[in-house]
Amino acid sequence: MPAIEPVPFALLDPVLRAEVEARTAGRTLSSTVPVQVWAHRPAAATAWVRLLAELQERSGLDERLRELVRLRIAAFTQCRTCQTGRKSGLVTEEDIACLAPDDPRFSERERSALRYADLFVSDWFSVDDDTYRDLGRHFSLEEVVELQMLCAMMLAGGRLAHVQRAWADDDRPPVLVPPAD
Repeated sequence: MPAIEPVPFALLDPVLRAEVEARTAGRTLSSTVPVQVWAHRPAAATAWVRLLAELQERSGLDERLRELVRLRIAAFTQCRTCQTGRKSGLVTEEDIACLAPDDPRFSERERSALRYADLFVSDWFSVDDDTYRDLGRHFSLEEVVELQMLCAMMLAGGRLAHVQRAWADDDRPPVLVPPAD
């Protein structure tokens, strides 16, 4: 059970509930549990879900690349929801088993994005001019900015879900239960 009691789905703010339903149907969300925890701040949760939708559903980056980056970052954050959810059938279990920025199974563009994701998560101080030159060889300026935003959302969301224990497969009671009315 999450550390913070999730808002029951039926009690979600109507705008947030509509976003969650649409994003779940579109595979942008793998689970509603994190959003149900964030729903204690419905406007912020709605904004978060909408940004995820923008980065997933209206992306300038191809589906396979986004999924590779998302899963690579999930390997660092250890977010169960992120690790088990699949957004694309274009990434195989064999791809995931070899998910390293130097694996020849990935295109140069994918390797560049994976190298960037690794640095973004684990060594962000080393993102330098050479990093940007590498990205510039494979991505437009708009795509670089989108890749950065995708990495930021995946890192933040994965860490947030992990520290909130916002996954559905844990039967422990919540630590923080909302006060009774």
